[in-house]
Amino acid sequence: MDMMIGYCGLDCRKCEAYLATVNDDDEARRDIARRWSEYNHVDITPDMINCLGCRADGVKTPYCSHFCEIRKCALGKGYETCGGCSDMESCGKVAMVFQNSDEARDNLRSGSD
Repeated sequence: MDMMIGYCGLDCRKCEAYLATVNDDDEARRDIARRWSEYNHVDITPDMINCLGCRADGVKTPYCSHFCEIRKCALGKGYETCGGCSDMESCGKVAMVFQNSDEARDNLRSGSD
C-alpha cells in the first residue's frame, strides 16, 4: 500500500502538517498551530507542526507519533494499515474517520494488506 496512506486510510499528502513540512512553511505552521490549539483545547506550538506521514520514516506530529489510538492499535497488531484488520468495518477507533471521509474507508478497502 502507498506509504502516504495513513493507518486510518487518510491520505497524509493532504494533511496541513505534511504540506507545511514538505514546503518548509513557517507561516503555515504558525497558523495551523493556532487553529489546532483552539480546536483541540491544548497548547500546540509551530515546532510541533512537522510530519512526513504516520507510516513513513521521519518526523511526525506529537499526536501522530504518541497519541493516535488508531496508529497504536495497528502497530500493536502488526498491520500495515487498518485495512488488514478483520474488525475494521465495526471498529470504534476508525469510526470517526470513516464518518468524515469515505475516501479513507475506500483507501483501506482497496489496499487492504
